[in-house]
Amino acid sequence: MTRSSNTIWTAKEAAQATNGSVAGEWQAQAISIDSRSVEKGDLFVALIGDNGDGHDYVKMALDQGAVAALVSREVEGVPAERLLIVEDTLRGMQDLAKASRARVSAKVIGITGSVGKTGTKEMLATAFASQGQTHASIKSYNNHWGVPFTLSNMHPGTDYGVFEMGMNHANEITPLSQMVKPDISIVTTIAPVHIGNFEHGIDGIVSAKAEIFDGMKAGSVAILNADIEPFETLKQRAEDKGIIVHSFGETKDADATILDCLEAANGTRVTAEILGEKVSFTLQIPGRHIVCNALAVLLAVKVAGADIQKAAKSLAQQEAIIGRGKREYIDSGVADNPITLIDESYNASPAAMNAAFKVLALIDPGRGGRRIAILGDMLELGDGSADMHSDLALPLKAANVDLVYTCGKYMKKLHEILPANQRGEHRDTSKELAQIVPDVLIPGDVVMVKGSLGSKMGLVVEALRSLPQILKKEKQD
Repeated sequence: MTRSSNTIWTAKEAAQATNGSVAGEWQAQAISIDSRSVEKGDLFVALIGDNGDGHDYVKMALDQGAVAALVSREVEGVPAERLLIVEDTLRGMQDLAKASRARVSAKVIGITGSVGKTGTKEMLATAFASQGQTHASIKSYNNHWGVPFTLSNMHPGTDYGVFEMGMNHANEITPLSQMVKPDISIVTTIAPVHIGNFEHGIDGIVSAKAEIFDGMKAGSVAILNADIEPFETLKQRAEDKGIIVHSFGETKDADATILDCLEAANGTRVTAEILGEKVSFTLQIPGRHIVCNALAVLLAVKVAGADIQKAAKSLAQQEAIIGRGKREYIDSGVADNPITLIDESYNASPAAMNAAFKVLALIDPGRGGRRIAILGDMLELGDGSADMHSDLALPLKAANVDLVYTCGKYMKKLHEILPANQRGEHRDTSKELAQIVPDVLIPGDVVMVKGSLGSKMGLVVEALRSLPQILKKEKQD
């Protein structure tokens, strides 16, 4: 069988990688783990999880165009020629991932950090795409199944691979790093995210993030944030493994640092120095924290031997991600005076909240409008959770936020200490909040929605997006 140029796995290669049993001959152009989104040419992996057994959907996946399915048992009504049988399907996908990593000559970059991982990953993907064939994690697929899924989908001809690695507990990043084997790693920052899961507090988080070094060879490169307190600890952990350390940040002696920065509501103009090379670039996404992450990106490009001037130019194309700062304009019913929605609903931590408020402060409301923050609980913060929520009052004031609407048991602490003129409504859940917020908005308002994923602030975002339809219906009535 002649291998197609867009094939990532033949039946024989997949069987060898997984030590599986295969009867047929086929070529897969991608790996899929969701029968609802299977495309023609996919190899469907029948994962078994808390919410279901992928074996129940094998026939559906094949009917939708999958060439074969990776399974751990025979499936009734499916010919053996369409099956790759292994002992365990998750381990089978992990085996594909390891084989994929072993066969490429790509420069591989791994990213972790308490905040900023996905945004940095997206900038890296954009920067390297201007240099060669680039493969990057989808969305925030950064856990025990997301990383092998992304790796197993990597084309053998890839020039640059970009992989995000996350954790909620200790000992979760080590196996991911050992799978990815980064040539270059980036630690964006360290903050008290998921700190409730760590007995030793912030020190535990530092150790967990340092696990990214466990899959790296001596002589590879770690790119670390010079502005954070644990920098020296992380540096020592890397150097103990023979890893070369480069730094980024506003600290002037960092290897990648800011020379000049002009911030505005619609983005930022930056002049920086990257390992002695001066570069100027523009970012569509506002925020000093985004600028610092862009330094890490350009430093990685430089270390990889690629062209940072070309990469810097490409960063101007990068847009904010849905749930992570994407800005939308909602018809308010008044021409030329829309409601501005900033969707930060995907996740939250004290550090991320403070960064988001600084961005909100840069955006001027329209005629007669106000700055409004709609906030849900920050989760997994442990015993200090109540204080961390209350501590948001000062940065909200500094950002000139006019009204604050909240939901959740922890955000109630913030609600109770806000001054009366800044205090909006509080509700127990985001669903309840979503029912009242659209009614209080007026033309020109700038509205930021933010909270941990478990707070389900996306319900509020969807309610706001439906506002034009609500207004239209009211006019008709």
